[in-house]
Amino acid sequence: VSGGGDEIQQLQKALLDYLDENTETDASLVFSRKFYIAQWFRDTTMETEKAIKSQKDEDSSEGTHHAKDVETTGQIMHRAESRKKFLRSIIKTAPSQFSTLK
Repeated sequence: VSGGGDEIQQLQKALLDYLDENTETDASLVFSRKFYIAQWFRDTTMETEKAIKSQKDEDSSEGTHHAKDVETTGQIMHRAESRKKFLRSIIKTAPSQFSTLK
């Protein structure tokens, strides 16, 4: 994977595209695709909460840090919102099979 940007998003997009292309041969892939999107959204939220909690714990126990070494809360939140925005855009462009499968 190359070309800059978030490598995780590129890998997620590749997997989702693969699942989307093969839904005609296996209907269960539609549900797998939905599961992965929901799981990644949940994981992003949990990772963000852990990072912020960890940062607060380190700040209270160690005092001052080198500004370049520690990711700020704003950076953590920005990255999380970027990933969530990506996942929401994927949901909006989801295949029409979602509404027709039972």
